[in-house]
Amino acid sequence: MFPRLSVLLLAALVVVLPLRATTIDPPNLDLAKKELTRYIESGEYGAKVAEISVKASKYVTKRAAKAKPGQKLAIVFDIDETTLSNLSIIQSNGFGYNPKLWTEWVNEGRAPAILPVQALYETAVRHGLSVFFITARLETNRAVTERNLRTVGYDAWANVFCRRAEDLRTTKQYKTGARREIEAAGYVIVANVGDQDSDLEGGHAERVFKLPNPFYIVY
Repeated sequence: MFPRLSVLLLAALVVVLPLRATTIDPPNLDLAKKELTRYIESGEYGAKVAEISVKASKYVTKRAAKAKPGQKLAIVFDIDETTLSNLSIIQSNGFGYNPKLWTEWVNEGRAPAILPVQALYETAVRHGLSVFFITARLETNRAVTERNLRTVGYDAWANVFCRRAEDLRTTKQYKTGARREIEAAGYVIVANVGDQDSDLEGGHAERVFKLPNPFYIVY
């Protein structure tokens, strides 16, 4: 009798209680991966990166022409999915994240340049801007990261900021702090380029340029 009563009570609760929004099925993971693959292979991803890079290049060119005598202008770049592409490891891992495989990939130093962003970098250098890289990669990855940058053509910069393992700040806080350091050294950051909101939020840049990244989020 009592087991039957429990079943009836449960059935009554299902009927009476409203369904929560969280009972809606999330997007199918397999379909989401296929859409990401289509986004890449169709050229849409590359086209969007190019569009934003061209806008940034035009701005940097105009801003450099308006520089005051003696003014030290700077541009800030993120690294992963901004100046260097990790698409091969991202896709080979099924758009997932495996810390061990990621570390091995970084240590290989084989990430190619994202060409439209590299063109922006070259525009900035040509117009006399100092280049700074601010990355969430760890200090222990500095040597291989700098070698990777130089190998693919990013060979002129003022500094590369890498994160220390003991730094417990959020990415936004860490990167904002790095930009403050650049300003404290007498630079005016005219553009900040990244693929994450955490690359760009926090101020200390005249303009920000957000590249697409539908693959992951860094907070």
